[in-house]
Amino acid sequence: MAHIVIMGAGIGGMAMAYEMRAKAGKADVVTVVSNTPKFHFVPSNPWVAVNWRKRDEVELEIEPLLTRRKIEFIGTGVKRVRPDENVLELDDGRRLDYDFLIIATGPKLAFDEIEGLGPHGHTQSVCHIDHAMHAQGEWAHFVEDPGPIVVGAVQGASCFGPAYEFAMTMETDLRRRKIRDRVPMTFVTAEPYIGHLGLGGVGDSKGMMESILREKHIKWICNAKVTRVEAGKMFVTEHDEDGKPKKEHELPFRYSMLLPAFKGVDAVFGIEGLTNPRGFILIDPHQRNPKYRNIFAVGVCVAIPPVEVTPVPTGTPKTGYMIESMVTAAAHNIADVLAGREPQERATWNAVCLADFGDSGAAFVALPQIPPRNVNWFSQGKWVHLAKIAYEKYFMRKMKQGTTETIYEKIVMDALGIMKLKEKK
Repeated sequence: MAHIVIMGAGIGGMAMAYEMRAKAGKADVVTVVSNTPKFHFVPSNPWVAVNWRKRDEVELEIEPLLTRRKIEFIGTGVKRVRPDENVLELDDGRRLDYDFLIIATGPKLAFDEIEGLGPHGHTQSVCHIDHAMHAQGEWAHFVEDPGPIVVGAVQGASCFGPAYEFAMTMETDLRRRKIRDRVPMTFVTAEPYIGHLGLGGVGDSKGMMESILREKHIKWICNAKVTRVEAGKMFVTEHDEDGKPKKEHELPFRYSMLLPAFKGVDAVFGIEGLTNPRGFILIDPHQRNPKYRNIFAVGVCVAIPPVEVTPVPTGTPKTGYMIESMVTAAAHNIADVLAGREPQERATWNAVCLADFGDSGAAFVALPQIPPRNVNWFSQGKWVHLAKIAYEKYFMRKMKQGTTETIYEKIVMDALGIMKLKEKK
């Protein structure tokens, strides 16, 4: 009998729990450890922030879901991982032994790296449901007395899609309220160009995203480092292609949302051989840590090098499709190890993304994510908005039912098939 512990209960952690329970032996125990009792569907947070979704529509109680699948649940955070002892130190003082550990914590949000950044400073966030709810309250005040908006992603960020999503969602909401003409908008990003996405661009993402921003009357600043944020004022240094300071910007705002850089959570940060200097989990091609062979990792907490060097540092995104692929590979590989076999499965690590823009959207497929690619495709249209809504509904149903179906792949591939048919016609 093996005790398999999953650390984290987000998109990666919950999917991992279901797939691991299906692959593990009947006598094996699967336990999920989480610092929150509820699962939150993070991709819906931009909608929550403008009050297009209520909190209870995008969250579920974790324990009943897992109990029905004979998965144990501990609703206490992890203070520290002790990989040399195969033990987790929990926040309540308990120690939890494991035979296998799967780290699926997601990231720590590095708001502290920039003065005044984040919900405890002067900008909003859509990285967590609590942040989105705070942003929703501030949005309600903002639309009563609108003014300039600054939105984007700071230096070191790796998740650029939600920044574009939220910019477009706000723009759509403002048009529906008929106050768009009172709100100048500026998109600030560490990307070397619009549509880079941390992936070196995908298809014609640069041209198409620039065109969309121009159509929406949203100005932009690329190669940007946010140096500090004050109440109603943001200080941004624009850099040239060599990474040298080019221009200083002082941007007034009445509402701002900036995505932060990510790093590893405190429970693993600084453990030699387990993490890189930013605290992300080091893994081999089979999702397994090279030093601690009974530790696997999936999702945003995994260490992936940047696709390319950029003048201002940018990271590589981990999309829902990629996370589901990591989960499936890890579950198969742990099952192989339990059966006395060497791991064989590899995650595809292809980048597939649906970005909702409020009433339309953009989608991209990068197979593989690092160029040169076999598929390098970018498109836009109302179908993406509908596909994103479908993904939300299907994933929430997946969580309730405990199914191991890879929802993201199914929805995206069905959507791509429809688009190909349209292109042929």
